[in-house]
Amino acid sequence: MVAGLSFFKLSFLLSLLSGGSDLLLLGPGAGSGPAQIGKFPPSCNRIECPSYELVHSGNGYEIRRYNTTAWVSTKPIQDLSFVDATISASFQLFAYIQGKNEYHQKIEMTAPVIAQVLPSDGPFFKSSFVLSFYVPKKYQPDPAPAEDLHIQKWSPRYVAVRQFGGFVSNDGLGEEAAALDSSLKGTAWANAIAKSKKEGGVASDSAYTVAQYNSPYEFTGRVNEIWFPFEMDV
Repeated sequence: MVAGLSFFKLSFLLSLLSGGSDLLLLGPGAGSGPAQIGKFPPSCNRIECPSYELVHSGNGYEIRRYNTTAWVSTKPIQDLSFVDATISASFQLFAYIQGKNEYHQKIEMTAPVIAQVLPSDGPFFKSSFVLSFYVPKKYQPDPAPAEDLHIQKWSPRYVAVRQFGGFVSNDGLGEEAAALDSSLKGTAWANAIAKSKKEGGVASDSAYTVAQYNSPYEFTGRVNEIWFPFEMDV
């Protein structure tokens, strides 16, 4: 039973991060689905997800407010491929939740697994990816440290969100991020996002975060998100 749960956790992590492989299995037409707004990720009925307040629903986007959250994150990984980089990083996170941490804690699977993406300046240059696991609420006050991983503690913040379906692959992520950026143009949210990136020292205006929620066995109703986290004076 324990081995079965371990395999499920690994499968879950890999499924979140290996859209390219799943696309090969599913065949043509299984890529990113159409944009969707306000779809509740089915996995959050079964495993813990961070809670948030819906602040605003716009044309092609949502604005959410998340409370303080802790994430366990990899070091930045340089790669040409989102799929390759995140599959490699997923093994580090899997070892962490299986107990390879300073507290020897075995930790429940959560969602989403997020990847912070700093795109390259061109098609032949490597992008930077940081993969993060949402720490369950009971461990949030004191997340277990681990070698080669670090804890990100997010203060309360806003997130602009665009949802899309299907399995995530290398193709299309940039377009989804650009679509979110376009839908926010001319809004107060766009100004706050630009200000937060500048003040946070983000090296590129095109940086974004990919959030993935589903297990490998959910072939329909999949929910993925592009995030632009930001802070806002209210």
